[in-house]
Amino acid sequence: MSDQGMRYYPVFIDLAGQRAVVLGGGRIATEKVASLLEAGAKVTVIASMLSEAIERLVADGSVDAIRRDYLPGDLAGARLVIDASDDVAINRQSWEEAETSGILINVVDRPAQCRFIAPAIVRRDPLLIAISTSGESPFLASSMRARLERWIGREWGPFTTLVGRIRRELRERGVPLAEQTRIYRELTRSDVRDLLRADRAVEAGVRAAAIASSDLNHRGRVALVGAGPGDAALITVKARELLADADYVLHDALISPDTLALCGPDVRLERVGKRGGQEGALQDDITARLIELARAGHFVVRLKGGDPFVFGRGGEELAQLALAGIDVIAVPGVSAAFAAPESVGVPVTMRGLASSVAITTAQGGGSPARLEALARAADTLVVLMAREGLGEVTAALARAVGATRPAVLVSQATLPDQRSVSGPLSDIAWLADREGIPAPATLIVGDVVAASPFLAAVHDQLGEVAL
Repeated sequence: MSDQGMRYYPVFIDLAGQRAVVLGGGRIATEKVASLLEAGAKVTVIASMLSEAIERLVADGSVDAIRRDYLPGDLAGARLVIDASDDVAINRQSWEEAETSGILINVVDRPAQCRFIAPAIVRRDPLLIAISTSGESPFLASSMRARLERWIGREWGPFTTLVGRIRRELRERGVPLAEQTRIYRELTRSDVRDLLRADRAVEAGVRAAAIASSDLNHRGRVALVGAGPGDAALITVKARELLADADYVLHDALISPDTLALCGPDVRLERVGKRGGQEGALQDDITARLIELARAGHFVVRLKGGDPFVFGRGGEELAQLALAGIDVIAVPGVSAAFAAPESVGVPVTMRGLASSVAITTAQGGGSPARLEALARAADTLVVLMAREGLGEVTAALARAVGATRPAVLVSQATLPDQRSVSGPLSDIAWLADREGIPAPATLIVGDVVAASPFLAAVHDQLGEVAL
Protein backbone atom coordinates (compact mmCIF):
# COMPACT_ATOMS: atom_id res chain seq x y z
CA MET A 1 0.00 0.00 0.00
CA SER A 2 1.30 3.44 -0.89
CA ASP A 3 1.46 6.12 1.81
CA GLN A 4 1.63 8.88 -0.80
CA GLY A 5 -0.73 11.73 -0.05
CA MET A 6 -3.72 12.67 -2.18
CA ARG A 7 -2.44 14.54 -5.23
CA TYR A 8 -5.74 16.07 -6.34
CA TYR A 9 -8.47 17.54 -4.18
CA PRO A 10 -11.79 16.14 -5.43
CA VAL A 11 -14.39 18.84 -6.03
CA PHE A 12 -17.43 19.53 -8.21
CA ILE A 13 -17.47 23.00 -9.80
CA ASP A 14 -20.62 25.05 -10.47
CA LEU A 15 -20.01 26.54 -13.93
CA ALA A 16 -23.56 27.73 -14.61
CA GLY A 17 -23.27 31.04 -16.47
CA GLN A 18 -19.47 31.08 -16.15
CA ARG A 19 -17.06 31.64 -19.05
CA ALA A 20 -15.13 28.53 -20.06
CA VAL A 21 -12.55 28.53 -22.85
CA VAL A 22 -11.67 25.52 -25.01
CA LEU A 23 -8.55 25.71 -27.17
CA GLY A 24 -8.67 23.47 -30.24
CA GLY A 25 -11.45 22.33 -32.55
CA GLY A 26 -10.90 18.58 -32.93
CA ARG A 27 -12.55 15.50 -31.48
CA ILE A 28 -11.34 15.94 -27.90
CA ALA A 29 -12.23 19.64 -27.95
CA THR A 30 -15.71 18.73 -29.22
CA GLU A 31 -16.22 16.32 -26.31
CA LYS A 32 -15.07 18.92 -23.79
CA VAL A 33 -17.39 21.57 -25.29
CA ALA A 34 -20.37 19.21 -25.02
CA SER A 35 -19.73 18.44 -21.34
CA LEU A 36 -19.17 22.09 -20.46
CA LEU A 37 -22.45 23.05 -22.12
CA GLU A 38 -24.27 20.38 -20.12
CA ALA A 39 -22.86 21.98 -16.98
CA GLY A 40 -24.34 25.33 -18.04
CA ALA A 41 -21.08 27.09 -18.91
CA LYS A 42 -20.79 29.89 -21.46
CA VAL A 43 -18.26 28.32 -23.83
CA THR A 44 -15.80 30.05 -26.14
CA VAL A 45 -13.83 27.92 -28.60
CA ILE A 46 -10.54 29.26 -29.95
CA ALA A 47 -9.12 27.42 -32.96
CA SER A 48 -8.35 27.97 -36.62
CA MET A 49 -10.27 24.80 -37.59
CA LEU A 50 -13.54 23.67 -36.00
CA SER A 51 -15.24 20.28 -36.14
CA GLU A 52 -18.64 19.98 -37.81
CA ALA A 53 -20.26 19.48 -34.40
CA ILE A 54 -18.73 22.69 -33.04
CA GLU A 55 -19.70 24.55 -36.22
CA ARG A 56 -23.33 23.54 -35.61
CA LEU A 57 -23.14 24.79 -32.04
CA VAL A 58 -21.71 28.09 -33.24
CA ALA A 59 -24.46 28.37 -35.85
CA ASP A 60 -27.26 27.93 -33.33
CA GLY A 61 -25.63 30.31 -30.86
CA SER A 62 -24.76 27.70 -28.23
CA VAL A 63 -21.05 28.62 -28.23
CA ASP A 64 -18.86 31.51 -29.28
CA ALA A 65 -15.91 30.95 -31.60
CA ILE A 66 -12.66 32.79 -32.30
CA ARG A 67 -11.45 31.36 -35.61
CA ARG A 68 -7.72 31.54 -35.10
CA ASP A 69 -5.11 29.96 -32.88
CA TYR A 70 -4.76 31.07 -29.27
CA LEU A 71 -3.00 34.34 -28.46
CA PRO A 72 -1.92 35.51 -25.00
CA GLY A 73 -4.75 37.45 -23.38
CA ASP A 74 -7.52 35.23 -24.81
CA LEU A 75 -8.18 33.69 -21.40
CA ALA A 76 -9.17 36.96 -19.71
CA GLY A 77 -12.35 36.54 -17.67
CA ALA A 78 -12.41 32.77 -17.94
CA ARG A 79 -13.27 30.67 -14.91
CA LEU A 80 -11.87 27.49 -16.45
CA VAL A 81 -9.74 26.56 -19.49
CA ILE A 82 -9.23 23.30 -21.37
CA ASP A 83 -6.37 23.26 -23.86
CA ALA A 84 -7.03 20.53 -26.42
CA SER A 85 -4.96 22.17 -29.16
CA ASP A 86 -2.28 19.45 -29.16
CA ASP A 87 0.26 22.21 -29.87
CA VAL A 88 3.28 22.33 -27.56
CA ALA A 89 3.82 26.08 -27.98
CA ILE A 90 0.15 26.89 -27.31
CA ASN A 91 0.18 24.48 -24.37
CA ARG A 92 3.08 26.36 -22.78
CA GLN A 93 1.61 29.83 -23.42
CA SER A 94 -1.90 28.99 -22.22
CA TRP A 95 -0.48 27.38 -19.08
CA GLU A 96 1.62 30.44 -18.29
CA GLU A 97 -1.33 32.83 -18.79
CA ALA A 98 -3.68 30.70 -16.69
CA GLU A 99 -1.13 30.38 -13.90
CA THR A 100 -0.47 34.12 -13.89
CA SER A 101 -4.21 34.92 -13.87
CA GLY A 102 -5.22 32.26 -11.32
CA ILE A 103 -7.43 30.41 -13.80
CA LEU A 104 -7.99 26.66 -13.51
CA ILE A 105 -6.53 24.96 -16.58
CA ASN A 106 -6.28 21.46 -17.97
CA VAL A 107 -3.83 20.86 -20.80
CA VAL A 108 -4.93 17.59 -22.35
CA ASP A 109 -2.36 14.78 -21.98
CA ARG A 110 0.06 17.12 -20.15
CA PRO A 111 -0.29 16.20 -16.44
CA ALA A 112 2.42 18.68 -15.43
CA GLN A 113 0.33 21.47 -16.96
CA CYS A 114 -2.96 20.70 -15.24
CA ARG A 115 -4.47 22.46 -12.26
CA PHE A 116 -7.40 20.07 -12.49
CA ILE A 117 -8.15 16.80 -14.21
CA ALA A 118 -11.50 15.55 -15.49
CA PRO A 119 -12.53 12.26 -13.88
CA ALA A 120 -14.45 9.42 -15.47
CA ILE A 121 -18.11 9.92 -14.61
CA VAL A 122 -20.99 7.58 -13.85
CA ARG A 123 -24.15 9.59 -14.44
CA ARG A 124 -27.38 8.82 -12.69
CA ASP A 125 -28.58 12.42 -12.66
CA PRO A 126 -28.67 14.07 -10.24
CA LEU A 127 -26.30 11.47 -8.81
CA LEU A 128 -22.77 11.80 -10.18
CA ILE A 129 -19.93 9.44 -9.30
CA ALA A 130 -16.43 10.56 -10.25
CA ILE A 131 -13.51 8.14 -10.68
CA SER A 132 -9.91 9.26 -10.97
CA THR A 133 -6.51 7.57 -10.98
CA SER A 134 -4.80 10.95 -10.47
CA GLY A 135 -3.73 10.82 -14.09
CA GLU A 136 -1.92 7.49 -13.71
CA SER A 137 -4.16 5.41 -15.96
CA PRO A 138 -7.18 6.75 -17.86
CA PHE A 139 -7.80 3.14 -18.95
CA LEU A 140 -8.29 1.99 -15.35
CA ALA A 141 -10.58 4.92 -14.63
CA SER A 142 -12.65 4.02 -17.69
CA SER A 143 -12.69 0.35 -16.73
CA MET A 144 -13.88 1.18 -13.23
CA ARG A 145 -16.57 3.43 -14.65
CA ALA A 146 -17.80 0.56 -16.84
CA ARG A 147 -18.07 -1.68 -13.79
CA LEU A 148 -19.95 0.90 -11.77
CA GLU A 149 -22.27 1.51 -14.72
CA ARG A 150 -23.35 -2.13 -14.43
CA TRP A 151 -23.58 -2.16 -10.65
CA ILE A 152 -25.46 1.09 -10.15
CA GLY A 153 -28.78 0.87 -11.95
CA ARG A 154 -30.77 3.66 -13.57
CA GLU A 155 -33.15 3.69 -10.60
CA TRP A 156 -30.52 5.52 -8.55
CA GLY A 157 -31.26 8.76 -10.43
CA PRO A 158 -34.95 9.08 -9.51
CA PHE A 159 -34.17 7.60 -6.10
CA THR A 160 -31.67 10.41 -5.43
CA THR A 161 -34.27 12.98 -6.50
CA LEU A 162 -36.84 11.38 -4.20
CA VAL A 163 -34.49 11.36 -1.21
CA GLY A 164 -33.59 15.00 -1.90
CA ARG A 165 -37.25 15.99 -1.85
CA ILE A 166 -37.82 14.12 1.42
CA ARG A 167 -34.73 15.77 2.91
CA ARG A 168 -36.13 19.21 2.18
CA GLU A 169 -39.49 18.24 3.68
CA LEU A 170 -37.86 16.87 6.83
CA ARG A 171 -35.83 20.04 7.29
CA GLU A 172 -38.93 22.19 6.83
CA ARG A 173 -40.69 20.13 9.52
CA GLY A 174 -37.75 20.61 11.87
CA VAL A 175 -37.07 16.87 12.21
CA PRO A 176 -33.91 16.32 14.32
CA LEU A 177 -30.80 15.29 12.40
CA ALA A 178 -30.55 11.90 14.14
CA GLU A 179 -34.11 11.06 13.07
CA GLN A 180 -33.40 12.30 9.54
CA THR A 181 -30.38 10.01 9.34
CA ARG A 182 -32.44 7.04 10.49
CA ILE A 183 -35.03 7.78 7.80
CA TYR A 184 -32.37 8.05 5.09
CA ARG A 185 -30.94 4.68 6.13
CA GLU A 186 -34.37 3.07 6.06
CA LEU A 187 -35.05 4.55 2.63
CA THR A 188 -31.76 3.18 1.31
CA ARG A 189 -32.48 -0.37 2.45
CA SER A 190 -36.19 -0.33 1.61
CA ASP A 191 -37.90 -1.60 -1.55
CA VAL A 192 -38.23 1.91 -2.98
CA ARG A 193 -35.40 1.38 -5.48
CA ASP A 194 -36.93 -1.94 -6.54
CA LEU A 195 -40.21 -0.15 -7.28
CA LEU A 196 -38.40 2.53 -9.28
CA ARG A 197 -36.49 -0.12 -11.21
CA ALA A 198 -39.86 -1.67 -12.13
CA ASP A 199 -41.17 1.75 -13.35
CA ARG A 200 -43.62 1.96 -10.43
CA ALA A 201 -42.74 5.53 -9.52
CA VAL A 202 -46.08 6.38 -7.89
CA GLU A 203 -45.87 3.39 -5.54
CA ALA A 204 -42.24 4.25 -4.79
CA GLY A 205 -43.27 7.77 -3.80
CA VAL A 206 -46.04 6.49 -1.51
CA ARG A 207 -43.67 4.00 0.11
CA ALA A 208 -41.00 6.65 0.64
CA ALA A 209 -43.54 9.06 2.15
CA ALA A 210 -44.66 6.37 4.59
CA ILE A 211 -41.08 5.73 5.68
CA ALA A 212 -40.50 9.46 6.17
CA SER A 213 -43.69 9.90 8.21
CA SER A 214 -43.01 10.61 11.87
CA ASP A 215 -46.28 8.82 12.69
CA LEU A 216 -45.08 5.49 11.30
CA ASN A 217 -44.18 2.82 13.83
CA HIS A 218 -40.71 1.96 12.58
CA ARG A 219 -39.99 -1.73 13.08
CA GLY A 220 -36.78 -3.59 12.56
CA ARG A 221 -36.33 -6.66 10.42
CA VAL A 222 -34.04 -9.63 10.03
CA ALA A 223 -32.36 -11.08 6.95
CA LEU A 224 -31.14 -14.68 7.06
CA VAL A 225 -28.23 -14.49 4.62
CA GLY A 226 -26.00 -17.16 3.15
CA ALA A 227 -22.33 -16.13 3.09
CA GLY A 228 -21.32 -18.84 0.64
CA PRO A 229 -18.58 -21.45 1.06
CA GLY A 230 -15.79 -19.11 2.17
CA ASP A 231 -14.44 -16.98 -0.66
CA ALA A 232 -15.97 -13.50 -0.29
CA ALA A 233 -16.17 -13.20 -4.08
CA LEU A 234 -18.80 -15.96 -4.11
CA ILE A 235 -21.33 -14.09 -1.97
CA THR A 236 -24.43 -12.89 -3.82
CA VAL A 237 -25.02 -9.30 -4.91
CA LYS A 238 -28.14 -9.18 -2.72
CA ALA A 239 -26.14 -10.32 0.29
CA ARG A 240 -23.55 -7.59 -0.33
CA GLU A 241 -26.28 -4.94 -0.36
CA LEU A 242 -27.81 -6.21 2.88
CA LEU A 243 -24.44 -6.34 4.65
CA ALA A 244 -23.73 -2.77 3.58
CA ASP A 245 -27.05 -1.59 5.04
CA ALA A 246 -27.22 -3.63 8.26
CA ASP A 247 -27.15 -2.13 11.74
CA TYR A 248 -26.10 -5.45 13.27
CA VAL A 249 -24.52 -8.57 11.76
CA LEU A 250 -24.69 -11.74 13.83
CA HIS A 251 -22.27 -14.09 12.11
CA ASP A 252 -21.05 -17.66 12.30
CA ALA A 253 -17.55 -18.31 13.60
CA LEU A 254 -16.18 -19.46 10.25
CA ILE A 255 -17.18 -16.41 8.20
CA SER A 256 -14.01 -15.08 6.55
CA PRO A 257 -12.62 -11.62 7.41
CA ASP A 258 -12.91 -10.65 3.73
CA THR A 259 -16.64 -11.35 3.85
CA LEU A 260 -17.10 -9.35 7.06
CA ALA A 261 -15.20 -6.49 5.41
CA LEU A 262 -18.23 -6.08 3.10
CA CYS A 263 -20.24 -4.75 6.05
CA GLY A 264 -20.94 -1.04 6.38
CA PRO A 265 -18.57 1.19 8.39
CA ASP A 266 -21.00 1.65 11.31
CA VAL A 267 -22.20 -1.93 11.60
CA ARG A 268 -21.96 -3.74 14.91
CA LEU A 269 -20.61 -7.27 14.56
CA GLU A 270 -21.55 -10.05 16.96
CA ARG A 271 -19.92 -13.44 16.62
CA VAL A 272 -22.45 -16.14 17.44
CA GLY A 273 -20.62 -19.09 15.95
CA LYS A 274 -21.79 -22.55 16.80
CA ARG A 275 -19.41 -25.48 16.83
CA GLY A 276 -19.80 -29.12 17.71
CA GLY A 277 -21.17 -29.65 21.21
CA GLN A 278 -22.41 -26.07 21.55
CA GLU A 279 -25.93 -26.35 20.09
CA GLY A 280 -29.22 -26.27 22.03
CA ALA A 281 -29.46 -23.32 24.38
CA LEU A 282 -27.01 -21.27 22.32
CA GLN A 283 -29.36 -21.45 19.32
CA ASP A 284 -32.20 -20.19 21.51
CA ASP A 285 -29.99 -17.32 22.66
CA ILE A 286 -29.19 -16.38 19.07
CA THR A 287 -32.85 -16.31 18.08
CA ALA A 288 -33.73 -14.30 21.18
CA ARG A 289 -31.03 -11.76 20.29
CA LEU A 290 -32.37 -11.44 16.74
CA ILE A 291 -35.86 -10.77 18.08
CA GLU A 292 -34.56 -8.28 20.65
CA LEU A 293 -32.64 -6.24 18.08
CA ALA A 294 -35.46 -6.26 15.53
CA ARG A 295 -37.99 -5.12 18.12
CA ALA A 296 -35.64 -2.26 18.98
CA GLY A 297 -35.99 -1.07 15.37
CA HIS A 298 -32.70 -2.37 13.99
CA PHE A 299 -32.02 -4.06 10.66
CA VAL A 300 -30.18 -7.29 11.49
CA VAL A 301 -28.37 -9.69 9.19
CA ARG A 302 -27.93 -13.22 10.45
CA LEU A 303 -24.92 -14.26 8.37
CA LYS A 304 -24.45 -18.00 7.96
CA GLY A 305 -21.83 -20.01 6.13
CA GLY A 306 -22.97 -21.63 2.90
CA ASP A 307 -26.76 -21.50 2.52
CA PRO A 308 -28.85 -20.75 5.61
CA PHE A 309 -31.33 -23.53 4.77
CA VAL A 310 -28.77 -26.28 4.11
CA PHE A 311 -27.82 -27.64 7.54
CA GLY A 312 -27.68 -24.07 8.80
CA ARG A 313 -30.77 -24.10 11.04
CA GLY A 314 -32.12 -21.21 9.04
CA GLY A 315 -35.52 -22.87 8.84
CA GLU A 316 -35.78 -22.94 12.63
CA GLU A 317 -34.79 -19.30 12.94
CA LEU A 318 -37.25 -18.31 10.22
CA ALA A 319 -40.12 -20.08 11.97
CA GLN A 320 -39.33 -18.57 15.37
CA LEU A 321 -38.87 -15.06 13.98
CA ALA A 322 -42.15 -15.26 12.09
CA LEU A 323 -43.90 -16.55 15.22
CA ALA A 324 -42.55 -13.52 17.10
CA GLY A 325 -44.02 -11.20 14.46
CA ILE A 326 -40.65 -10.13 13.05
CA ASP A 327 -40.35 -9.11 9.38
CA VAL A 328 -37.83 -11.61 7.99
CA ILE A 329 -36.38 -12.47 4.59
CA ALA A 330 -34.05 -15.26 3.48
CA VAL A 331 -31.23 -14.83 0.97
CA PRO A 332 -29.69 -17.98 -0.52
CA GLY A 333 -25.97 -18.65 -0.52
CA VAL A 334 -23.68 -21.06 -2.34
CA SER A 335 -23.52 -24.21 -0.23
CA ALA A 336 -20.25 -26.03 0.37
CA ALA A 337 -22.18 -29.11 -0.76
CA PHE A 338 -21.70 -27.85 -4.32
CA ALA A 339 -18.76 -25.46 -3.96
CA ALA A 340 -16.42 -28.05 -2.42
CA PRO A 341 -16.71 -30.61 -5.25
CA GLU A 342 -16.61 -27.87 -7.90
CA SER A 343 -13.45 -26.42 -6.36
CA VAL A 344 -11.61 -29.66 -7.24
CA GLY A 345 -13.35 -30.19 -10.58
CA VAL A 346 -15.83 -32.84 -9.43
CA PRO A 347 -19.34 -32.59 -10.93
CA VAL A 348 -21.97 -34.00 -8.55
CA THR A 349 -24.03 -35.09 -11.56
CA MET A 350 -22.78 -36.16 -14.96
CA ARG A 351 -24.60 -37.62 -17.94
CA GLY A 352 -24.16 -41.39 -18.12
CA LEU A 353 -22.42 -41.50 -14.74
CA ALA A 354 -24.46 -39.85 -12.00
CA SER A 355 -28.06 -38.64 -12.17
CA SER A 356 -28.76 -38.26 -8.44
CA VAL A 357 -27.04 -36.63 -5.51
CA ALA A 358 -27.66 -36.78 -1.77
CA ILE A 359 -26.46 -34.19 0.73
CA THR A 360 -26.11 -34.95 4.41
CA THR A 361 -23.99 -34.17 7.45
CA ALA A 362 -21.71 -36.34 9.51
CA GLN A 363 -23.08 -34.76 12.68
CA GLY A 364 -26.19 -35.85 14.57
CA GLY A 365 -27.61 -39.05 16.00
CA GLY A 366 -28.00 -42.21 13.97
CA SER A 367 -25.36 -41.11 11.50
CA PRO A 368 -23.88 -44.49 10.40
CA ALA A 369 -27.20 -46.07 9.42
CA ARG A 370 -28.37 -42.85 7.76
CA LEU A 371 -25.14 -42.52 5.81
CA GLU A 372 -25.29 -46.11 4.59
CA ALA A 373 -28.87 -45.71 3.37
CA LEU A 374 -28.11 -42.48 1.53
CA ALA A 375 -24.95 -43.88 -0.05
CA ARG A 376 -26.94 -46.80 -1.50
CA ALA A 377 -29.74 -44.52 -2.74
CA ALA A 378 -27.74 -41.84 -4.60
CA ASP A 379 -25.08 -41.93 -7.31
CA THR A 380 -23.13 -39.16 -5.55
CA LEU A 381 -23.03 -38.55 -1.82
CA VAL A 382 -21.86 -35.25 -0.30
CA VAL A 383 -21.16 -35.31 3.44
CA LEU A 384 -20.76 -31.93 5.13
CA MET A 385 -18.79 -31.46 8.37
CA ALA A 386 -17.09 -34.79 7.74
CA ARG A 387 -13.64 -34.29 9.29
CA GLU A 388 -14.56 -35.17 12.87
CA GLY A 389 -15.07 -38.92 13.06
CA LEU A 390 -13.96 -39.33 9.45
CA GLY A 391 -12.82 -42.92 10.05
CA GLU A 392 -16.23 -43.98 11.29
CA VAL A 393 -17.92 -42.12 8.42
CA THR A 394 -15.84 -43.76 5.68
CA ALA A 395 -16.17 -47.20 7.32
CA ALA A 396 -19.95 -46.89 7.28
CA LEU A 397 -19.96 -45.77 3.67
CA ALA A 398 -17.57 -48.55 2.64
CA ARG A 399 -20.00 -51.11 4.04
CA ALA A 400 -22.69 -49.67 1.79
CA VAL A 401 -20.88 -48.99 -1.51
CA GLY A 402 -17.56 -50.77 -1.21
CA ALA A 403 -14.09 -49.79 -0.03
CA THR A 404 -12.85 -48.92 -3.52
CA ARG A 405 -15.50 -46.31 -4.26
CA PRO A 406 -13.75 -43.09 -5.42
CA ALA A 407 -13.78 -40.29 -2.83
CA VAL A 408 -12.28 -36.87 -2.17
CA LEU A 409 -12.11 -34.82 1.03
CA VAL A 410 -11.96 -31.04 0.55
CA SER A 411 -10.96 -28.73 3.42
CA GLN A 412 -11.41 -24.93 3.50
CA ALA A 413 -13.16 -25.07 0.13
CA THR A 414 -12.68 -21.97 -2.10
CA LEU A 415 -10.31 -20.30 0.38
CA PRO A 416 -6.60 -19.68 -0.32
CA ASP A 417 -5.59 -22.44 2.11
CA GLN A 418 -7.89 -25.04 0.52
CA ARG A 419 -6.51 -28.56 0.63
CA SER A 420 -7.80 -31.97 -0.41
CA VAL A 421 -6.98 -35.67 -0.57
CA SER A 422 -8.56 -38.20 -2.89
CA GLY A 423 -8.44 -41.93 -3.43
CA PRO A 424 -10.40 -45.08 -2.59
CA LEU A 425 -12.98 -44.56 0.14
CA SER A 426 -11.11 -46.89 2.50
CA ASP A 427 -7.95 -44.75 2.28
CA ILE A 428 -9.43 -41.26 2.81
CA ALA A 429 -9.26 -41.18 6.62
CA TRP A 430 -5.59 -42.16 6.89
CA LEU A 431 -4.67 -39.91 3.95
CA ALA A 432 -6.36 -36.98 5.71
CA ASP A 433 -4.48 -37.75 8.93
CA ARG A 434 -1.18 -38.14 7.11
CA GLU A 435 -1.57 -34.81 5.30
CA GLY A 436 -2.96 -32.99 8.34
CA ILE A 437 -6.18 -31.96 6.59
CA PRO A 438 -8.06 -29.66 8.99
CA ALA A 439 -11.77 -29.06 9.57
CA PRO A 440 -14.13 -27.90 8.18
CA ALA A 441 -14.07 -30.47 5.41
CA THR A 442 -16.54 -31.92 2.92
CA LEU A 443 -16.47 -35.52 1.71
CA ILE A 444 -17.63 -36.42 -1.80
CA VAL A 445 -18.15 -40.08 -2.70
CA GLY A 446 -19.04 -41.48 -6.10
CA ASP A 447 -17.80 -42.37 -9.56
CA VAL A 448 -17.85 -38.67 -10.49
CA VAL A 449 -14.71 -38.23 -8.37
CA ALA A 450 -12.72 -40.50 -10.68
CA ALA A 451 -14.09 -38.57 -13.67
CA SER A 452 -12.53 -35.29 -12.52
CA PRO A 453 -9.80 -34.33 -15.03
CA PHE A 454 -8.35 -31.90 -12.49
CA LEU A 455 -7.75 -34.58 -9.85
CA ALA A 456 -6.45 -37.02 -12.45
CA ALA A 457 -4.00 -34.46 -13.82
CA VAL A 458 -2.67 -33.64 -10.36
CA HIS A 459 -2.30 -37.29 -9.48
CA ASP A 460 -0.36 -37.96 -12.68
CA GLN A 461 1.88 -34.95 -12.06
CA LEU A 462 2.58 -35.49 -8.36
CA GLY A 463 2.25 -39.23 -8.08
CA GLU A 464 0.25 -38.82 -4.85
CA VAL A 465 -3.25 -38.02 -3.74
CA ALA A 466 -2.75 -34.92 -1.58
CA LEU A 467 -3.43 -31.51 -3.13
